[in-house]
Amino acid sequence: MHFSTTQIQQRVERFRQERILPALHLSTTPLSISMWEVPDEPVPFAEMRAHLDEFEAFDVGRLWGRPWGTVWFRVTGEVPASWADVSDGSAELVVDLGYTGAQSGFEAEGTVYTLDGRIVKAVEPFNKSVPLATGTTTVDLLIEAASNPNVTGDWSFAPTPYGDKATAGRDAIYRLARLELGLLDQTVWELEQDLRTLVGLAAQLPETSQRQAEIMVALDRAIDALDPEDVRGTAHVARDILAVALAKPASASAHHLHAVGHAHIDSAWLWPTRETVRKVARTFSNVCDLIDENPDFVFAASSAQQYAWLKEFYPELFERVRERVASGNFVPVGGMWVESDTNLPGGEALARQFVEGKAFFLEEFGVDTEEVWLPDSFGYSAALPQIAIAAGARWFLTQKISWNETNVMPHHTFHWEGIDGSQIFTHFPPVDLYNSDLSGEDLARAERQYAEKGRGTTSLVPFGYGDGGGGPTREMIAAAKRAESLEGSPTVELSSPRRFFEAAEAEYPQPPVWSGELYLEFHRGTYTSQARTKRGNRRSEHLLREAELWATAANVRAGAEYPVEALQQAWHTVLLQQFHDVLPGTSIAWVHQEAERNYAQIAEVLEQIIRSSVEALAGEGDHELTLNASPFAVDGIPALAGGVLAPPSGSTVTRPEGDGWVLENGVVRVEVNANGLITSLRDLRIDRELVPAGSVANLLQLHRDTPNKWDAWDIDDHYRRNTVELTEVESIEAGEGSLRIARSFGSSTIVQTLVLAPGSSTVDIENVIDWHERQKLLKLAFPLDLHTDRAASEIQFGHVYRPTHANTSWDVARFETSAHRWVHVGERDYGVVIANDSTYGHDIGRTRPSGDTGRRASATTIRLSLLRAPTFPDPAADQGTHTLNVSVGLGADIRAAVEAGYRRNLPLRTFSGVSGAPLEPLVVVADQAVVVEAVKLARDGSGDVIVRLYESTGSRARTSVTAGFDVAGISETDLLERVLPTDALVETEGATAHIELRPFQLLTLRFARA
Repeated sequence: MHFSTTQIQQRVERFRQERILPALHLSTTPLSISMWEVPDEPVPFAEMRAHLDEFEAFDVGRLWGRPWGTVWFRVTGEVPASWADVSDGSAELVVDLGYTGAQSGFEAEGTVYTLDGRIVKAVEPFNKSVPLATGTTTVDLLIEAASNPNVTGDWSFAPTPYGDKATAGRDAIYRLARLELGLLDQTVWELEQDLRTLVGLAAQLPETSQRQAEIMVALDRAIDALDPEDVRGTAHVARDILAVALAKPASASAHHLHAVGHAHIDSAWLWPTRETVRKVARTFSNVCDLIDENPDFVFAASSAQQYAWLKEFYPELFERVRERVASGNFVPVGGMWVESDTNLPGGEALARQFVEGKAFFLEEFGVDTEEVWLPDSFGYSAALPQIAIAAGARWFLTQKISWNETNVMPHHTFHWEGIDGSQIFTHFPPVDLYNSDLSGEDLARAERQYAEKGRGTTSLVPFGYGDGGGGPTREMIAAAKRAESLEGSPTVELSSPRRFFEAAEAEYPQPPVWSGELYLEFHRGTYTSQARTKRGNRRSEHLLREAELWATAANVRAGAEYPVEALQQAWHTVLLQQFHDVLPGTSIAWVHQEAERNYAQIAEVLEQIIRSSVEALAGEGDHELTLNASPFAVDGIPALAGGVLAPPSGSTVTRPEGDGWVLENGVVRVEVNANGLITSLRDLRIDRELVPAGSVANLLQLHRDTPNKWDAWDIDDHYRRNTVELTEVESIEAGEGSLRIARSFGSSTIVQTLVLAPGSSTVDIENVIDWHERQKLLKLAFPLDLHTDRAASEIQFGHVYRPTHANTSWDVARFETSAHRWVHVGERDYGVVIANDSTYGHDIGRTRPSGDTGRRASATTIRLSLLRAPTFPDPAADQGTHTLNVSVGLGADIRAAVEAGYRRNLPLRTFSGVSGAPLEPLVVVADQAVVVEAVKLARDGSGDVIVRLYESTGSRARTSVTAGFDVAGISETDLLERVLPTDALVETEGATAHIELRPFQLLTLRFARA
């Protein structure tokens, strides 16, 4: 028999579209439809019921739903009695809200309720059916229909008004396409699943293979057997023909896939958080329905925040989820509050992601989640393995590194080693998706790309519609079952994350090791986009540190009540907004506007906690008291203590010189030319010049920033080929120890204030920018006469070294990097630190001074990415005024760099109207390399004091930690404050713990109150 594969594929596809799909329902019957449009924001079910008498008649074909609006549809009718006689038929509600078919979760969605308020399931573009219980005779259901606009514009990345409710418009954007009862023909539906599986498999097989030929012949014969005029009557014949091809088992060497139900739901992205709350309810109700029909199906969902929303807003559904967690079908994973970004959150914040997430799952479900589940975050900090293990995690999963533009990760299963030497068993699903539909294409890709062939045989495939939610469908379950053992395909097992990881560890006990960060060669703009959100996060993190520290001191020293609920609520909000589309700056305007309001409210609450704590500690009086929440002594005040600020010693001279200016304080001399640029930074202590001859520092550079695709996400390397140096100056004004430099460019202005404090080796630069550019990138450059092949960048609980050269393709791809409070470059005996208070994006590399002939060594240039102006998804991103502070510290080693970061972000604060008595520190650490990151009361309400600290310089440390209060005992705990088995790490002596830490080791101590 001669045949054309393409012709048969075309024949099958046309027959499916024209004959089989229309025959899925044996019969349909109309329903009576009425509707009520919610005037503004969504309302709970109970509130909607008060408006039932306002529902108006509605018809299929009519427009409904303004952008971000909600319409409640009520449908009533009778199930035809004759349907009960059809043995292989099942009645269901069929809903098409007017889907465009673009993507599930990115447009209209609906939640179906019974009249008494019980959620049945959701309806979405690829999940339109709501099965009715057997024996149902009458229908009276309500549908909460969300008219969410498709912000993506089919991923054209054009500016859209839909991301801001104020600009989204009021006209209806959907047309109700279908709302009726249908009698599903189970035989025809099963035939459709058979065809999907075999057509998909055949497309992945070699065209000359025997197996593909067998499948194509079977498909051709099956279509021959189907009567176009009687698909139902002949479907069983076609199924019998296909059954032979479906019955052939997989080969013994076939790759094995653990298929885990999944629905990655972005906690906020192209929709606001309030819509995510509803997405969670829709998805989880879909899952509960699928579990009821498929007892072997397991669904994994992360993000304690999403379960907490369900508990608060949908308690009945939450209890259904709780039952399925108990049965093992619904599996909480991740152990984090949300699927957070891991580049930008501070150390304590990333730890609290696990503390709050795991605690919720333990308290609500009795489940100690051991899988870190971050499929979609934009790169992974080298501090994460240690933090995860300290929280009790065993395994890590992500998919995102498959997005790399330049280099392919060499492993799919490996041990990932963090900066302290901790290793966690890690898996990248080779399917390269976190929302597979288990198509033949996906299954074949997983087998083809699996990097551990010959050493391992197993990988995980997360399946289900994600990002906007929706989750798995009955069609996906059918695909999994047909591929359980199918010749030419990997084998598929409906499984759970734990079953996969245990199996993978067992077959591959000694996988290779990847050491250091998992840098995503993509989405580098996320270190800079939406500067206000990033500043709000940074400020909130440090305010939380202060509030917990002083509230703990007030409780221990003065018996003041510890504000547990206020602090936890603040943390939950901060952790939510560290979600990997919020803090990175890639959400719609609505999300970022809400984030900024939340940060303002957090600041108000935390400032009040700090103030009331100080009043309880210090008492009333007519003195001033200065608090130092930093782990380092500052201006005469010890770390973590309060006292009287020492008066400054010495002075700074500001004087004109030539056509420029000089700032000098006996330690540092700064020369600024007539254009306001630094031409000399000289360390007078050793008479060393830091600005290379022919170069200028504090140089603002404006780049064209037009990414190839993902506007708010990406900075592409071609930005460097279009640079304007902002050297024109409008005015320079001298002050005491300062210079004020004003510039304008494009539609924007910037005022820089350079300050050199008396006796300081640091130049502080305040940048007040009124920013009105579009698709531009503003950088601040500091060329330094330092020769080094690496630069240190602060990350959580330590730092990483990255090359300053571009020797390899991995180095070339790492052209923009993230850092927290500081970056440091240095030679063996001399270095410079540049600290910041809200900037994360940097690039650090070798440069040659302008006009140099090669006789001088190359310089090292540090550039901070201050602002961007992407136009998608928020066309007004970062417009307006920003204040960004930067410090340049001369003669700094790594320990001084760590101190500079804290000093920049934890300024001293002075309170008046209190007594003048000093506040002694609650905790004293003998070695300054060991840094206290958090002081708080224990979560369990015992009153014990928790101290989190880490080795900060990358060296081993032996030191002591002494409490300034009566102690009944000291123990080491994990992040969740659970006491760990005794070992040699901590030895106690009264109120003192003697500890030994490896480089960058994180340690949590629990001081039991006497």
